[in-house]
Amino acid sequence: MAINGMPDHVHILISMNPKQAPSDLMFHVKRSSSVWINDNRLCPGKFAWQEGFGAFSYGKSQIPTIARYIENQQKHHMKRTFIDEYKEFLNAFGIEFDERYIYKPID
Repeated sequence: MAINGMPDHVHILISMNPKQAPSDLMFHVKRSSSVWINDNRLCPGKFAWQEGFGAFSYGKSQIPTIARYIENQQKHHMKRTFIDEYKEFLNAFGIEFDERYIYKPID
C-alpha cells in the first residue's frame, strides 16, 4: 500500500492475512530484498538487514494518514531521528522494550 525509507530504515504499509505471522512475512521480505539488492550490486559490499523489526496495527480508516506519513519520510526525519520516533511508537502502543535490543544506528 505504501513503502518509503531513509538510508537507515524502511517503512512498509501492507495488508496481510491474519493467519500469517508477521515474523514469517518479514523473513521473506528481508530475504528476497537482500538477494535482489546483492544480485544487482546496489551497494558496496554485501547488503544485510539488521535483526528484528517493528510491526504496528492500524485500522482501515487510518490507512490514508499512515500512507502520507510514509510518503513524507525525508521531511519527517528532518525534525527527529528514527530511533526517537521508534521509541515513541513503542511507547504509544504500550510495548515494553529493552534499550539493548533497539535499532542500532549506522556508523
